[in-house]
Amino acid sequence: MRLPSFDKARILVVGDVMLDRYWFGDVTRISPEAPVPVLKVNRVEERPGGAANVARNIGCLGANCTLLSVVGADEAGDCLRRLLTEQGRVDALLHRDDSISTIVKLSAIARHQQLLRIDFETPPSHEVLNAKLADFHAKLPQADVVILSDYGKGGLTHIAEMIKAARAAGKPVLVDPKGDDYARYQGATLLTPNRSEFKEVAGGWKDETELNAKAQKLRTELNLDALLVTRSEEGMTLFREHDVMHEPTQAREVFDVSGAGDTVIATLAVMLAAGADMPDAVRIANRAAGIVVAKLGTATVSRAEILEDMGS
Repeated sequence: MRLPSFDKARILVVGDVMLDRYWFGDVTRISPEAPVPVLKVNRVEERPGGAANVARNIGCLGANCTLLSVVGADEAGDCLRRLLTEQGRVDALLHRDDSISTIVKLSAIARHQQLLRIDFETPPSHEVLNAKLADFHAKLPQADVVILSDYGKGGLTHIAEMIKAARAAGKPVLVDPKGDDYARYQGATLLTPNRSEFKEVAGGWKDETELNAKAQKLRTELNLDALLVTRSEEGMTLFREHDVMHEPTQAREVFDVSGAGDTVIATLAVMLAAGADMPDAVRIANRAAGIVVAKLGTATVSRAEILEDMGS
């Protein structure tokens, strides 16, 4: 297949944004105060995380993204805004909420091994969420595809209304779900749970036949056009009304799976916005996921990398 042009694709992303901070260093001794390693930090990196990483992936693919979310009136929020502005192709409409701190995920890493992760988070206020909803209705007409990136941090309180409005406007809605209550995603075009998230909702399965039955049951109950279960080393499986398509994983070294789901949903949206059908979008998203898991931390994939991978 040929990769379609992405430069005119317009994606509206709504969800929980966060700042991913990485402290890189070396451990050469144990603390005298407690039996814990002492990390001597020699490098700090900051990257957009959560829905901001989805937006960043869209921009890196060469498509256009509008991002709606909430941050605190703090240094981390300023940093996130700056990182997204530097990205290019991402129009970040980040509402500032004085009552919260921007979500920060801090990882301490030595020799490519994560020693510790510290999370800072508080849910946003209802007033700010209502303002974000108004922005959603204003920006919806310009979008080709909508992504709702749910990290369970409180930024998608109005998700049911957003799905209804987007579908009424004829826009495909892709949802990256969280938690065990999927009723709020009713009527979306596509859900993209990973294997453990799907198991949390549908229960376990002993073989592919049982998995298919559980997936189709969930898809029907939620009135979804499609359900895509990403299955880590087993690849990903797309369930539609009269069709099940499995894409095996691309054989390569897996370095870090964090953020791979963001890359998958971003690539799916860009492909669909560029006119591709769902199976082709899944095939390219699977390739993109294979590329990104070979990178450290929340990372992105470029159009050039996908083309190179297709040629290999």
